[in-house]
Amino acid sequence: MPSFDIVSRTDLQETDNAVNNARKEIEQQRFDFRGAKYTFELDKKEKKLVLTAEDGTKINAMKETFTKHAIRRKVSLKAFDFKESETVGGGMVKIEAKIRDGLEQDIAKDIVKRIKAAELKVQASIQGDEIRCTAKKIDDLQAVIAMLNADAEIKVPLQFVNMKRD
Repeated sequence: MPSFDIVSRTDLQETDNAVNNARKEIEQQRFDFRGAKYTFELDKKEKKLVLTAEDGTKINAMKETFTKHAIRRKVSLKAFDFKESETVGGGMVKIEAKIRDGLEQDIAKDIVKRIKAAELKVQASIQGDEIRCTAKKIDDLQAVIAMLNADAEIKVPLQFVNMKRD
């Protein structure tokens, strides 16, 4: 039977490249950042991004520059869960973003529920941080892919891998 897996993976190397490009643009082209204190920190192990700057306008400019470079590097903005900005010591402002990698259990259950509600002849099962979809016809699987790609309510980037045809 034909099958495929639904996963949510974030390319941390491309995210790192987007951070470095944003940092370079701010250093070289943004005159409002001359002499200002700011940092971009990407923690690949904890999968989080931390931006700090002197004030709210600079932190918003940093976030906007980063998102622009992430889009250029083809990293989905759904992969980042930006928190509200908060004031930290020394008059600095900080924004943290959790990098989503893998399907969380509640999101996976929601996706399976959406597939079943579509009333296609597709079986969906959660396997760790992936969802395996199987069907007798490959057209049904392609309908599931089209449905999930069109659904704007899903808060994570989805990739469809391991397509097997029998």
